[in-house]
Amino acid sequence: MSRNLYNSLMPASLRQEAIVLTTDSGERWSRAKIEDFTGRVATVLQRSGVKPGERVAVQVDKSPQAVCLYLACLKVGAVYIPLNTAYTQVEVEHILQDASPVVYVGQPSMASEFSTDGTAANLTVLSLDTNGEGSLIEAAGRVEPLVNAIDVQGDDLAAILYTSGTTGRPKGAMITHDNLSFGTKALVQLWGITESDVLLHVLPTFHAHGLFIAINTILQAGASALFLAKFAVDAVIERLPLSTMFMGVPTLYTRLLADPRLSTEVCSGIRLFTSGSAPLSAATFEEFHARTGHKILERYGMTETTIIASNPLNGPRLPGTVGYPLPGVIVQVRDESEGEVPSGAVGELVARGPNVFKGYWQMPEQTAAAFTADGFFRTGDLATLEADGRIAIVGRKKDLIISGGYNVYPQEIENALGHIDGIQDSAVIGVPHPDFGEGVIAIVERKSDNNKLTPDSVIVQLAREIARYKLPKLVFIADKLPRNALGKVQKNELRKTYSEVFRSGLT
Repeated sequence: MSRNLYNSLMPASLRQEAIVLTTDSGERWSRAKIEDFTGRVATVLQRSGVKPGERVAVQVDKSPQAVCLYLACLKVGAVYIPLNTAYTQVEVEHILQDASPVVYVGQPSMASEFSTDGTAANLTVLSLDTNGEGSLIEAAGRVEPLVNAIDVQGDDLAAILYTSGTTGRPKGAMITHDNLSFGTKALVQLWGITESDVLLHVLPTFHAHGLFIAINTILQAGASALFLAKFAVDAVIERLPLSTMFMGVPTLYTRLLADPRLSTEVCSGIRLFTSGSAPLSAATFEEFHARTGHKILERYGMTETTIIASNPLNGPRLPGTVGYPLPGVIVQVRDESEGEVPSGAVGELVARGPNVFKGYWQMPEQTAAAFTADGFFRTGDLATLEADGRIAIVGRKKDLIISGGYNVYPQEIENALGHIDGIQDSAVIGVPHPDFGEGVIAIVERKSDNNKLTPDSVIVQLAREIARYKLPKLVFIADKLPRNALGKVQKNELRKTYSEVFRSGLT
């Protein structure tokens, strides 16, 4: 029996006339239209030499056609490789050389440069432009659709997602059909998603959150989406009353909270707000609840696992926690010696289950290092695990600051900063210090209407909430923090920027 995820996402039993995607401009894509165009794209891919198990790299703007391209890759048994549209020529070339795809679908202007270094050898280059040479859309209009999905095993690859590469060479996380199927079905059940749900979709589709969490679940459940090309406050406020679900990242919630139109009335039709991809501060959770009456459901996952844990749909959603492991997923919190720590103590979270990826593409040593001797995946996140199974993420293991022999967890300080009036967001990092080894510093993003915030006032207010050894030795006020495409603060960039502050006389 085939385990192709496509059959699960696009079953013939669901109403073919049902509208699945509605774009900003009002264009409507029914399940039948998606099925037909997907089948045609699948035929084009096959005629371009794509066989089961071969890779297709995709760097395109968000659109219904892009969703169909993803589904077409599943249908022909290909391995889908989504690439950030902001990636540079150098970044794309590295991934193409590493993954050796048969087809690249992306920007013609970028693809024209591939031949200079041999990247384009044996590579078919297509685009999602509506006309011109290499137009996948035009080619799809001239062929008959592939009807049946190719048979695959559950352990076969469905996708390779490349990590950001902030700590070195990007790694390709190999995600299987069974990995995605498990997470999709689990979330549909846990979050109670049905055919009557309307998701306000504002996330990019080159990322696991916007694609595997959002698109997969609405297809699996037979639900629909208001499919916005990108997040914009005006568009979201306008469409919230027409929706029942919203999936976001913390930055999107802070931007919504900055708009006075966000209210209980605007959100009255929403039954579920979820947050993931970065920690949601307690301050944002509480302010959103006060403004809208909704408690954001925070969940937890990562590229290598898609989804690990979720707060309950029915039950307490506690700020600062990510809830409980999905049924079938086993988590533990371990110390440096691989022993489990007591309930409530901090250690590295490890996970094992059908959600965990197959390994890193062509990196056997890195794959081996990512797992414990007994087969648990090392998440790299520091966490606590309560006796009832509830998980709280303390921060990234690599972000842990050891200052004067004391462990300092940045997220604890960032949570405290979130309660200070005038602060929009913050990042706490450790940088070299001549006496303490690492010195704690905080970079805070002020709210646009606040010009009275000062480093001294921040320190005074923090001192009321946290121990002296945790206090930042320096506070910097910024108009904006550096972020990636999903709005996650890029601490690696901040570490570079502020690496010399304790040697430069700024102390």
